[in-house]
Amino acid sequence: MQPSDARFGARAALAALALALVALPFGLLLFLVKAQWRPLVDLDGGARDALNGYAADHDGFVSAMEALEVIGSAVVYLPLFSLVALWLVWRRLPRLALFVAVTVGGGPLLNRLVKALVDRTRPVLPDPVAQAEGLSFPSGHAQSSLVAAAVLLLVLLPLLHGRRRVAAVALAAAYALAIGFSRAALGVHYVTDVLAGYALGAAWVAAMAAVFRAWRRDRGRPEVDASEGLEPERLGERAAV
Repeated sequence: MQPSDARFGARAALAALALALVALPFGLLLFLVKAQWRPLVDLDGGARDALNGYAADHDGFVSAMEALEVIGSAVVYLPLFSLVALWLVWRRLPRLALFVAVTVGGGPLLNRLVKALVDRTRPVLPDPVAQAEGLSFPSGHAQSSLVAAAVLLLVLLPLLHGRRRVAAVALAAAYALAIGFSRAALGVHYVTDVLAGYALGAAWVAAMAAVFRAWRRDRGRPEVDASEGLEPERLGERAAV
């Protein structure tokens, strides 16, 4: 075996292990939901009833949650990330633009597939404040919000330093948490749907980032730490790929 083949095999094994660890929370959560594990059943039921009781008596709260629903929808994030991808192409970073397009665009397809396989119905409430079509597990809004926040960070981290980087990470986390909370607050998802959406979104981004980094290595680009972004040495350049 050539040394390069051995290095590739070692990197592939480490990448597979990392992805398995990221995907493990989703698999465990799915298993426990399917098994109707009592603590999770109680969590889902208690949160559903408490949030619906509050929402039914507070129209302003419902309006705020509905606004978050729109902010976290494809109507907003697909045009936004189309502009991000075009900006990256303009910066002569077509590989990074492709990463953005595939990761953001492929997430909803993955979500629909998993929903069809799990086939969990949405919560049924005596006094619903919102309606949503389709299946429940995992939450598409929660998954998409985490994917959107993570992709933006992976793209823009090379441009952010110090307090700006800390603020960006905090804002991304707050955005994803707010979108996920709105789904449970409106009564269209269980808490476990939201948690599963986050877990599946994290696994999807990790998988796409691993593919991108392997692509970089195949093109002779140096290894990079994802905490510094996916193209830290290129984002400020205009050189051809």
